[in-house]
Amino acid sequence: MGNIYETRREQLKTYLVENDIQAVMIMAPANVYYYTGFNSDPHERFMSLFINATTDETYLFVPALDKDAAVQDSDIATIISISDEEIPFDVVSKSIGNIENTIGIEAKNLSYDRYIGLLTYFPNIQIVDVQPFINKQRLKKSKDEIEKLKEAIRIIEKVLEEGIKKVKIGMSESELTGELEFLMRKFGADGPSFSTIVLTGEKAALPHGSPGERKIQQGDYLLIDFGVAKDGYRSDITRTFIIGQASAKQKEIYDIVLRSNEAGIHAVEAGVPLKTFDIAARDVIHNNGYGDYFNNRVGHGLGIEVHEEPSVHQNNEQLAETGLVFTIEPGIYIPNVGGVRIEDIVYINEEGKADVLTSFPKQLQIL
Repeated sequence: MGNIYETRREQLKTYLVENDIQAVMIMAPANVYYYTGFNSDPHERFMSLFINATTDETYLFVPALDKDAAVQDSDIATIISISDEEIPFDVVSKSIGNIENTIGIEAKNLSYDRYIGLLTYFPNIQIVDVQPFINKQRLKKSKDEIEKLKEAIRIIEKVLEEGIKKVKIGMSESELTGELEFLMRKFGADGPSFSTIVLTGEKAALPHGSPGERKIQQGDYLLIDFGVAKDGYRSDITRTFIIGQASAKQKEIYDIVLRSNEAGIHAVEAGVPLKTFDIAARDVIHNNGYGDYFNNRVGHGLGIEVHEEPSVHQNNEQLAETGLVFTIEPGIYIPNVGGVRIEDIVYINEEGKADVLTSFPKQLQIL
């Protein structure tokens, strides 16, 4: 009985053999981690997991400065380092020999530059996209993956609980962001899972705005959307607060978004199209007259990456199944006024029902 990474590689090899694909070259860092246990961002440097399904040979190519970490973290026997002055595909071709048949790549991750390099050193290959298979394999989360996600969620909720105690009128968005990111590290995170979003007042109307020097004022919306990376998995949660005192209008908008969030979650079950969850949440906002102010999908998959499959939007006919993890995050964003978003993480359990993995309170909090 091999380990989890070996099992995943065996499933990939079976797919390659069944589809007459001789070899695969995995370059996306998240996928390299999924298949090897080595989690690294090589930046502009070359990193690739190469599997030859015909000869049953596996190589992990890593930047020279990552060699020791790769040996320590991955279960791959043959790890080959590439120094900064070497030509990556030169090293690859000398290591793996000639390939003349079909080679699988991830279409979203093969840059034009790498594509040219690949064809220069392996002029007789045909390139096919194996991304759909990898996405499908990563779609269903194992119990171990759920435990890792829960730990990333536990940390971010602790950060939120402590972080909102630091909120003061006159504090800038950037200042609060700094406090929150300090707490992430303090409570054991490997780092933020994406750029922390802290938006106040009218800036809360920007779904993906950036924290700046805008100062927190009485009566402001305060929207916090953030997450942490921990042991290769990521959390993502949003809560919106009101500073000092909430107007009737703010309470109304908050209540609609909360009901939308709950309707989306309530619709979650295995066996129905993913669009069902988006439509259930969207209808609440639409029926209350704010349909024009919610113009993004209701959710996205979450795991090794903060945005992965599935995409939960109103046209996605793909059927929901057990093992999926995704966000439900409706919002109302009114330009120059402000906005509210409430985001939870949902897992479809073995019974095909929704387990909400986030537990931070959702009733309106006035800070």
